[in-house]
Amino acid sequence: MGKTTGFLEYKRADETYLPVQERVENYKEFTVPLTEPELKKQGGRCMDCGIPFCHSGCPLGNLIPDFNDMVYKGRWKEAAQILHSTNNFPEFTGRLCPAPCEESCVLGINEDPVSIENIEKNIAEKAFEEGWVNAQPPKERTTKTVAVIGSGPSGLATAQQLNRAGHTVTVYERDAKIGGLLRYGIPDFKLQKDVIDRRLQVLEEEGIIFKTNSEVGKNISVEKLKSDHDAIVLCGGATIKRGIPIKGAHLKGVYQAMDFLKQNNERVDGFQEWEEIIMATDKNVVVIGGGDTGSDCIGTSNRHGATSVTNFEILARPTIERSEEQPWPYFPMRLKTTSSHQEGVERVFSISTREFLGDQKGNLTGLVTVEVEWIKKPGHVRPELKEVKGTEKKWECDMALLALGFTGPEKTLIDQLGLDTDMRGNIKADPSNHKTNVDGIFTAGDMRRGQSLIVWAISEGREAAHHVDSYLMGTSQLPLKDLDNDLPRR
Repeated sequence: MGKTTGFLEYKRADETYLPVQERVENYKEFTVPLTEPELKKQGGRCMDCGIPFCHSGCPLGNLIPDFNDMVYKGRWKEAAQILHSTNNFPEFTGRLCPAPCEESCVLGINEDPVSIENIEKNIAEKAFEEGWVNAQPPKERTTKTVAVIGSGPSGLATAQQLNRAGHTVTVYERDAKIGGLLRYGIPDFKLQKDVIDRRLQVLEEEGIIFKTNSEVGKNISVEKLKSDHDAIVLCGGATIKRGIPIKGAHLKGVYQAMDFLKQNNERVDGFQEWEEIIMATDKNVVVIGGGDTGSDCIGTSNRHGATSVTNFEILARPTIERSEEQPWPYFPMRLKTTSSHQEGVERVFSISTREFLGDQKGNLTGLVTVEVEWIKKPGHVRPELKEVKGTEKKWECDMALLALGFTGPEKTLIDQLGLDTDMRGNIKADPSNHKTNVDGIFTAGDMRRGQSLIVWAISEGREAAHHVDSYLMGTSQLPLKDLDNDLPRR
């Protein structure tokens, strides 16, 4: 694959960024693409490794060596065909995926891995530029109708696959626009919304029906949904936000990260009507939670013009290199410094928030923290969290953003449909076919597996579509990938 000696001749090269001072003035994407000759070299770094572990690292099973080889040879259209054969939306994953494929790249054992994610993004962009991404409506329609609830990556992947099988698919979305967290959770500086819109145009031309401001269980009854469709696929995501049950959590100035990010995305889109305006301008912001959502809050706060931004993480500072507990090719939990971190933030690890402080008017004025340590236990027992005595500290804080993840899907629709849930509150479904306990109802994405990655959401949607098609028609020609491939699962 690629150039036989390419991995010896070429070093890894990644996209660069516009200067911080320039990019924080707006919400546009700010990456500077590599030139086509440089991208060819990056494709040429792909080794003839014998066993491509990147396949097992990718939940979609992308044919990575194959499209790398096509890029190296300058055969971009064939690269796009190979990439789209396993991934419905490479323009999304090429921007947002944490790239477990790169962590399992054989070259990554002792060198920088192949820049798979960036190659993927550039293949997708080339395909749109050249007009290779066209609507492909089915040649024949069946008489079957399917409802897909939720228009995030799992819902869109489910819908496109089932539409390709000839079924009439309607996607129900409770928000004003299609896209789920792609639209309302990911900041525009990571994913401009015209990237979503151009893909949606293709999906609409293929015949998928989209209904926005349509919340099943509220303004659309479950009875009507069942009567109008032969099958239902629930792809509503894990949307219950994790809170922090400490004193002062009710104060004005303590917000959920997703409320902050969604409002800002709406603001960029021109929407201006909210019960409360959430802005970080001229405020001392503390972001509690060190994951990608926390990083997004940092980048957004800096663009608002925050006075200061501090990021708390209860876990210990990860190592830069792989730890012994996470050997290749498993996905390592190591220190990640994003473009948002580079824009300005104080990062504090091994710290826990004890209390939010407020004034007599109920406004947040500060918070109290304590340092913590994780005591390792023998075997596979979870480490024990202990506070370090004498480390209490007060911080000045006008805004606290809770980026603590999600605990599961909302229960209203689940209860109305009479669905079983698992120990974590996710919809319980047979892992071999995505079927719930109610006939004709399936589920995919975060509603089934819990909060996870965009690449897993698309994979789940494709899997569910295969099984829904089999349920409706007795058999299916839609692709099916092994659900037991959980190597990169986090």
